[in-house]
Amino acid sequence: MQYKVLKNIPEQEKIQDEITSELWPEFMLHDPVSNANWPKLFELFPEFQISLMADDEVIGIANCIPYYWNKSFEKLPDKGWDWVFGKGINDKLNNIRANTLNGLQIAVSKKHQGKGISSLVLKEMISLARDNGFKYVTTPVRPILKSEYPLTSIDSYIKWRREDGLPFDPWLRVHVRLGGKIIKPCHKSMYITGTVNEWEEWTNMKFFETGRYVIRGALKPVKINIEKNRGEYTEPNVWVLHEVNT
Repeated sequence: MQYKVLKNIPEQEKIQDEITSELWPEFMLHDPVSNANWPKLFELFPEFQISLMADDEVIGIANCIPYYWNKSFEKLPDKGWDWVFGKGINDKLNNIRANTLNGLQIAVSKKHQGKGISSLVLKEMISLARDNGFKYVTTPVRPILKSEYPLTSIDSYIKWRREDGLPFDPWLRVHVRLGGKIIKPCHKSMYITGTVNEWEEWTNMKFFETGRYVIRGALKPVKINIEKNRGEYTEPNVWVLHEVNT
């Protein structure tokens, strides 16, 4: 496929929002860390936000943030996505020179899914790291089929393999095929909370009792507490590491 990579362009945030708004479950749009910091990606790190365009339309996007890490990648925090987003911004504001690129999101336009675009975007993310002198790319990966197995722990899920030895999960499989190494789960990658009424609006469900509920699109059950008028969702992801060939 012939495509071009766009970065650091006017209205990049708006262009990308049009892609992602139709992809994510509603509750995923209410992560407080993301909502507080997303515009800063385009203010502080415009060169690390890319869009792939083919035939005059955006087919896939990637959002990245550089940060500094000087420990073993095995020691990456359990908080995952929320942590690395904050870490990258704090490093930038405190003039700490980054040495690692983190992929926050890869998304493919709905009409172009199933065409191998995600692999192209991931390749461009790795190339972006190489062009900027980063030796490593980390990503708290959201396994694409985990929501179909919400009662299975993320620790067990990432061990599932096909007969060819590759991961069962298609998105993890893309990473592994491109040289990615599965490091470990990050069990508290994102934390989303809201009132019971908000969760009912986000999920189009009714909650009459306190308990754990399977929600469409969630990777694990959501905890609903009627007495405290609170719903909580802690999303597990998977730390994946790519070593960049320079």
